[in-house]
Amino acid sequence: MRLQVVGCSPAWPNPGGAQSGYLVEEDGRRLLLDCGPGVLPSLRAKEGWPRLDAIVISHFHLDHWGDLIPWAFGGLFGAGRDVQPPTLWLPPGGRETLHGLDPVLYANAVLELFEVREYEGQTPFTAAGFDVIAHRMLHYAIESYGLRVTSKERTLAYSADTAPCLGLVELARDADVFLCEATLAEPEPGIRGHLTAAEALDAFAASGAGRIVVIHRPDELPLPDGVERAYDGLELEV
Repeated sequence: MRLQVVGCSPAWPNPGGAQSGYLVEEDGRRLLLDCGPGVLPSLRAKEGWPRLDAIVISHFHLDHWGDLIPWAFGGLFGAGRDVQPPTLWLPPGGRETLHGLDPVLYANAVLELFEVREYEGQTPFTAAGFDVIAHRMLHYAIESYGLRVTSKERTLAYSADTAPCLGLVELARDADVFLCEATLAEPEPGIRGHLTAAEALDAFAASGAGRIVVIHRPDELPLPDGVERAYDGLELEV
C-alpha cells in the first residue's frame, strides 16, 4: 500500500499548499481520502484528469471536500467528460447535505456526476478494493469520521479533524501508519475540534501504531524534534 500526500494544509492553506487530500494506491487501485481545495489541480498536474476508483469524504467542512464541485463540473462539461468518475462515499446524510448546499454552490452537480454512497460509522465497507471503517471523531458540532484503511494486513489510519477522544485511539489501534492532525499550538477553550501536537502524540502512544505523520498543521507552528510532518507531495509505503 502506497500513500501520497496530495494536500495537508489546515483550514487556511499553507503557502502554495493544497488542503486535505490523501491518495492510497495498491495494485493499480486508487482511493482518495478527502478532496479539499487545491487537490484537483494537484492531481491534474500529473495526469490530464484524475483516474480514481473511489473517494471517501470524512466530513463536510469545506477544506475536506470543496474540490468535489469543480471535479463535478469538469466531469460533466470539461476535461473529465471521457473519464469514468470514481465512486463517492459520503458521511451519513451526505446526499441531503449536498442538496441543501445547492442554491449557493451548485452542489447537486456532485450528485449528478458521481455514483454516491453513504457509509455508516463503525460499519466496514469496501472502497476501491480497500477495507474501510469510519470511526466517529469529536469535531465541534459536525459529524466527522476518521478513516481506517486496510489491505493485505497493512493499515493506514487517518484522523481527519478531531479533538482528543477515545475514538481517535481506537481508529489508530496498531495501525502501520497514523496520519494525525495537529492544528493547534494550545488547546481550544470551550467546545473542542482539533488537536495540539502533544495531544496527537499522546493518542499515537496510546494506540500502539507504528508510525505517526502529522498533518493539517500550519507551517508557522513547529513540531517537537523527531516528529514527522507531512508535506504536499510526500510519498511513503504503509
